[in-house]
Formats: sequence, structure tokens, C-alpha cells
Amino acid sequence: MATSSDPSAIDLENAGTVITDLTVCFCSPTETPSSCALDSRIWHRIEKDLYLYTARQSAWLHIARAKETELTANDLLVMDIRVGQPHPGADSDNSWESRPSGIWVLRRSYSGDIRQAVTELDVLFGIDAVDPRPQWALMQRPLQLNAQLEVPVARLSVLYGRAKPKQSRLRTALRVREDGKFKVLQISDTHMVTGIGVCKDAIDSRGRALPESAADPLTVDFLKKTLDIEKPDLVILAGDQLHHDIPDSQSALFKVVAPLINRSIPWAAVFGNHDSEGTYALSRTAQMSILQDLPFSLCQSGPEQVDGVGNYYLEILAPAPSQRPLSTLYFLDSHGQIPSKVHNPDYDPIKQSQIDWFTTTSQALRKARDKNDNGSRFHLSLAFVHIPIPEYGDPTLIIRAGYRREPTEGPSFNSHFYNALAKEGILALSCGHDHVNDFCALLPQKQKESQQNSYETPQLGPWLCYGGGSGFGGYCSYGRKRYHRRTRVWEVDTSTRSLKTWKHVEYAGERVDELVLVEGGAVVPPL
Repeated sequence: MATSSDPSAIDLENAGTVITDLTVCFCSPTETPSSCALDSRIWHRIEKDLYLYTARQSAWLHIARAKETELTANDLLVMDIRVGQPHPGADSDNSWESRPSGIWVLRRSYSGDIRQAVTELDVLFGIDAVDPRPQWALMQRPLQLNAQLEVPVARLSVLYGRAKPKQSRLRTALRVREDGKFKVLQISDTHMVTGIGVCKDAIDSRGRALPESAADPLTVDFLKKTLDIEKPDLVILAGDQLHHDIPDSQSALFKVVAPLINRSIPWAAVFGNHDSEGTYALSRTAQMSILQDLPFSLCQSGPEQVDGVGNYYLEILAPAPSQRPLSTLYFLDSHGQIPSKVHNPDYDPIKQSQIDWFTTTSQALRKARDKNDNGSRFHLSLAFVHIPIPEYGDPTLIIRAGYRREPTEGPSFNSHFYNALAKEGILALSCGHDHVNDFCALLPQKQKESQQNSYETPQLGPWLCYGGGSGFGGYCSYGRKRYHRRTRVWEVDTSTRSLKTWKHVEYAGERVDELVLVEGGAVVPPL
């Protein structure tokens, strides 16, 4: 059986092919995978159980392919697919053929043109599923499987003709606007699931508890409203895009990024601890492959020799045609939960290979800037992770805006990534993970050391900020107190050499906790 959990491997294998047939194969719990398999010389199985692993039996979509270069006039190609009764061509065309689960296929002989033929087929799950891939069409009617009512429905998504070149090859540079400003929207902890999910702790505009409701539609609605109000130049997904233990990662990922793609907003992402948790969750590598191929994505896997997936940087340039970088954004994988006798829960720290990569990269970029320096030395750099580093839990933190509403939950071992950030002049580090923490703060002892050891104007910071929880599928309460969902906005102003931040909060008609972090090129000291 030709199978693969790596979408990039599937794309490579299927390049230049066209679909000639499809079917659904049902397997009883007593059958072994080999006895239930169709002939692998003809059929490729889509590795998604249509029952989402909830039934005693399983069901698998199979597709037959042929290479376009080997097609003859005798070959039949799938030209259209329908789902549901009655016969789609009963009144006009008897060429429709029935397949299991209410599928009808229309096949025609190869005429030398595949632009109208079905070349790719996929399965997504849930009444709220979306497919943001260009030229893909998600069918509204679900497959007829007689599954339990609580199981998200399976829906076919179809690509007709050849897809256009992947968006990754058409990326445009990030640039500040003509007024010198650049706005970043940080979305943390959306916790999307397969299907609509459940929200257990929403509140109304006056803070009154709301009954349980569908989570993901609320999250999508909140994100859409935030995007339309803030109109960011870049969106950063700061981890835990997905909830843990969900049966189809792809369906959930698509729901997170569709509002960004529909608005043509560039976006980047880091992974959180929950994104790849669970028996059926896609690996970080497989998820990154999906993210990189989507429109407006700036995501990168990062160097293979560095621990984690998604260690990379993006530069924000001056207005065109200049190639001068004015700001650098660093993204690092903060890994996940680990067994520990020291602390429960405990998490992997930022690894030494990541710190070395960050330091080497930062110094190389600075050297390149110095070489091409035109008299302006101001350069603003930020970093993004999901899990907070130990310094977030320091009891001496000076909090300037926002609140600590729950204890910081991070690694017990301190790998001293903070020191590397401070040494390289990073002005702010932002994370997610602790949903109801949303403050920005500075470490006072680090300020003192900076003043004592520097011959120049002391460089305070970096600021340590939380994004706050954005998703209705994750918790947004602590103890008996519930809170509104929120996002964090960052605005770089290269004309004034400043950085400010604020939060966009549910129901709030204005910016919340707006704070100037950097002014005139220097970190603003706490009052």
C-alpha cells in the first residue's frame, strides 16, 4: 500500500499525475491492514480514517492515478465528483458511476487536455472545515458513512487541473509602510480542533458567564474581527494553533490560517507544546510542510542541524526599492512537555544548538548591516517562542502593563537564552502558553548589570511579553475567574525609532494597555 504521513512526499510522488478512479474501502476490526488493502500497484490510500478512529470499523479513501505523460485515448479520467443521492445525471447524462459512501464520479476518455480533470483529492473534516489552498474546491455535502452524530463529517476536497506554482516561490519582501511603520499581530493559543469543538468558559461583554458553545467558530469570528480592525502587515501564530489529541491536524490548521489567506496577509508561525501531541497528530515536520505551501506563508523549517522545527528569521526592509533591513524577527521552537522529577509539568528548554544558531545568525546579520551602514544604526529586533523561558517567572519582574493571573509554566532548567537575547540587543521576547497572563515586564537586575558593565548608553531589556490566549477551545480562566480572549499587537515606527504594543481584547472598543517599549532607539525604563 502506497502511504505517507509527509505531505511533501505525497506531492513529489504525485507530481504530473491525474486521477483515474476512486473508491472507499471499509475494514472490519478483525482484518489486518494487509488483508484490507487494495492493490498498491493501482491504488493510493489517503491516510485518514473517515470515521476518525471512533468506530470499530475503519474506512479509507483510495485513489487511482496515471502519469499524464503516459495517458492514451483509451484512458478514462475523473472529470467530476458529486456526493449524495439521487443519481446526479438521471435526467441528462448516464455516464455517472456510483461509488461507496454516496460518491458519484463522471469519467471521460482522455482528450489531450487535463485542465478540467481531477488531479488531486483530499479529505477534510467538520461542518466548519475550509480549504484555503488555491484552486481547491471543498464539497459541501459530506460522505455518507452512518457515523455517530458527534463525529465530524468527512468532506471531499477536489483540485481540478494543475495547481499554479507554489506560493513559496512567489514570496514578496516584508517592508515598512511609507510612513515608516510596520504592524505585527500576534495570535497565540487558538487551540483549534477537528470539528467545531467546545468552549466552556466564555463570557459576555459585561463579564457574565456564557453557556457552553461551539469553540472554533467563535475563534474564527474573533480573529476575523481583529484582522479587520488592526489591519496588520504581518501575523505571527505563536504556538498551540492546535489542541492536543485531535484526529486530523490538517483540517484544524486550515481553519486557523484561512482568515489570513483570505485577506492576503503575510504570516509566520512557531509551534507550541500541544501542536503535535496525540496519537494521530501530524509531526511538526509534516505540519511545517503544509504551512510552507500555503499562500502568504513565510514559515520555514530552519536548519536541520538545529534542535526543533521552525527556527528561522524574517527581515523587514525599508520601503522599495531599498534592500536595507530595518528590523529582524526571530522564531524558535520551544519544544514540549517532558517527564520530570523536578517539576510537573516540566518542559524542554531552548537547546544550546538553538542558542548558538541564534547568536551566530544575529552576529552575521549585524556584520552585514554594518558593512552597508548608511549612517543609521538603529535596528529593532524581536523574538517569538511559545513556551515562556524561566525569566518570565522571576518574582522581581517589573510589570508595566497587563497582569500575571496564573503562575508561569515553563522549563525548570534554565539554558540562559535570555542572556543571549540581551547580549544581541533583542528588544522584546514574546510568548504564549499561559493563556491568562498578558503582561510586558523587565528584569531589574539585568538593567543594573547592563548599566555597570557598559561603556555606552545602557541597553535595557529585552522586554518579556505574553500574547494572551486567543482561542475559545483553550482555557481562558483561572480558578473561578473568567477572562476575555485577546491578541497582542506590535507596531514598529522606524521614523521615530520606537516600538509600542497593545492588546486587542474581545468587546473592547479601543486599544488595551498600550505601552511604549522603545523610544528613540532605547528601551523605555520602568517608572
